[in-house]
Amino acid sequence: MGRKAKRERKTPIDLKTLIQAAYPTLPENQRKVADVLIQRLREVPFLSVGDLQDLSGTSKATVVRLSQSLGFSGYLEFRERVREGAQSEISKAGAFPLLSGESNEETLAAVARQDVNNITRTVAQIDRAIFLRVTGMFLKATHVYTCGLGISSLLAKMLSYSLNQVAVRSTPFAHEHETFFEQIHQVRPSDVVVAFSFHPYSRETVDTARALASKSVPVVAVTDRMTSPICFVSKAVLPIASQNLLFTNSISAVSVLINALTTEVAMRSTRRATDNLRATEELLRQAGHYFTE
Repeated sequence: MGRKAKRERKTPIDLKTLIQAAYPTLPENQRKVADVLIQRLREVPFLSVGDLQDLSGTSKATVVRLSQSLGFSGYLEFRERVREGAQSEISKAGAFPLLSGESNEETLAAVARQDVNNITRTVAQIDRAIFLRVTGMFLKATHVYTCGLGISSLLAKMLSYSLNQVAVRSTPFAHEHETFFEQIHQVRPSDVVVAFSFHPYSRETVDTARALASKSVPVVAVTDRMTSPICFVSKAVLPIASQNLLFTNSISAVSVLINALTTEVAMRSTRRATDNLRATEELLRQAGHYFTE
């Protein structure tokens, strides 16, 4: 009867939520397949059992067993459900209406409206207890490191700069002459690492977070999905809405989050932050940093 009930389900599956719920109880080999599914979410309807075997470095039997662990009779049924979900997404109105010419809305207004929506969604979905716990981690940390690739590297630098402004020692991992792996030897369990990871997810960022977690270093993930690969190796996750009218991620909501985190840190350590700001301002003034008429 159980199998018949599965076949009668008509609602397309939410693959990300399904894997996130099952992941903690999956065997190691099945987790490898699940990682590939998350990383290649849009490709799943076109991947065969053999493809997943090669991509995950496991076996066809493992792929089938994962499908069964997720509640399906086998991989074919699982893939069909995913395909139904993909078709549902494609049929939604206007993936990129502005670029396709289907919208008459002014570009400035359209982008602003999208970013306001991102900020509103982000504020609604971030757990306040986790937000406060993260700021507490910053205040207690010996040092806060940040990392990310692509546009995430800019966000990592922005957070480090902002934290230093409120007297929290912070350094972004560089990615010019060294990989992240060559820099994590200096990180200790008393430190905190903030990793920015947005689709398409960088394997180096996720692997770095995994290596840090194995050293008992707390990792905070700033990412676009609660089921992104980095979530499974992070101590805390701050989910961000990053939809954009282009094919890149919008950073508006991330900027708001960075501002909110550093403001909360300053409010919880007012004297420390104020003294640091005043001392920095005075040093810059004495060095002639500012233009005066």
